[in-house]
Amino acid sequence: MDLPQLTENEVFMAFASYTTIILSKMMLMSTATAFYRLTRKVFANPEDCAQFGKGENAKKYLRTDDRVERVRRAHLNDLENIVPFLGIGLLYSLSDPDLSTALLHFRLFVGARIYHTIAYLTPLPQPNRALAFFVGYGVTFSMAYHLLKTRLYL
Repeated sequence: MDLPQLTENEVFMAFASYTTIILSKMMLMSTATAFYRLTRKVFANPEDCAQFGKGENAKKYLRTDDRVERVRRAHLNDLENIVPFLGIGLLYSLSDPDLSTALLHFRLFVGARIYHTIAYLTPLPQPNRALAFFVGYGVTFSMAYHLLKTRLYL
């Protein structure tokens, strides 16, 4: 399949669109982490806090902060969940699934990840974050199951 054929594949183009959305959201999480580190003057590495002083004065900025850690953990959770979605979703989108089923998978995953981030950062009481996690995980698992059942040769 060459590039012009891929751009005519509606499922692949939908995957590309939703992947762009979710990767942009993930990129914003690293920006949010940096924002909180700078505004709260909380750094993980000595060289990062050198601008605020030398020696013992700079060491007071080497600490943890609940808000910074919450954003950082949300970003790590994105990495753990979005990377498998990218690989499995790509294979799934090339396996000729029904467009409406594929759109349901992609929309549920993106919606679940966005809601997971909101639930993590707000923070909303559990089980909000857990439900969002399991919806996204379930979508990725569903696509993997479809691939293993219908397209891959084991």
